[in-house]
Amino acid sequence: MNLTIKREQEADYRTVENLTREAFWNVYKPGCDEHFILNQLRGHGDFIPELDLVAGHKGEIVGHIAYSKGTIIDDKGNAIECVAFGPLSVAPECQGKGVGGKLIEHSLEVATQLGYKVVFITGNPAYYHKFGFESASKYGIHLEDIPQEDEAPFFMVKLLNQEALKNVSGTFRFSSGFEVSAEDVAAFDQAFPPKIKEVREGQLS
Repeated sequence: MNLTIKREQEADYRTVENLTREAFWNVYKPGCDEHFILNQLRGHGDFIPELDLVAGHKGEIVGHIAYSKGTIIDDKGNAIECVAFGPLSVAPECQGKGVGGKLIEHSLEVATQLGYKVVFITGNPAYYHKFGFESASKYGIHLEDIPQEDEAPFFMVKLLNQEALKNVSGTFRFSSGFEVSAEDVAAFDQAFPPKIKEVREGQLS
């Protein structure tokens, strides 16, 4: 697909939220939270506008990626700022056509230019390993609230600077912009067309 990648504009917000909702609906749980998380992140201090990107094809937005600041709390209690991306959304009819990969690759280039040294994510290792992401536990970084003896292969990191995690170990904390309540999500969802929540095999909850 021929894609154009550019910064998301305010006029794109509802289109992108609806795209995100369609991309995640019933995937990890009945319904989804990701469109509300995106809406909430945009107004959060950890949100990174320079890495808020949309992919367009034939005049339509078909993909989106958002980045936010996170924190490593090292073994001495020091806070080290870094970044994470997500949600990463691709319109269902365009999935499997390289849209997500181009957004990842382009955004990682921009993140490097902006001086960020390390990027954390959660997701499917089989997909993200293709882009150089590795299990964060390899570097002694564990996801907050996950036992350190649990490798948690879905929690991954990519070093944009190979020295970024030298002599660093500890736990990673995503932005509080990812924290949502079921009540807030349900209220926000009223502004979108009705969709049926379904329990499906493979969902996390």
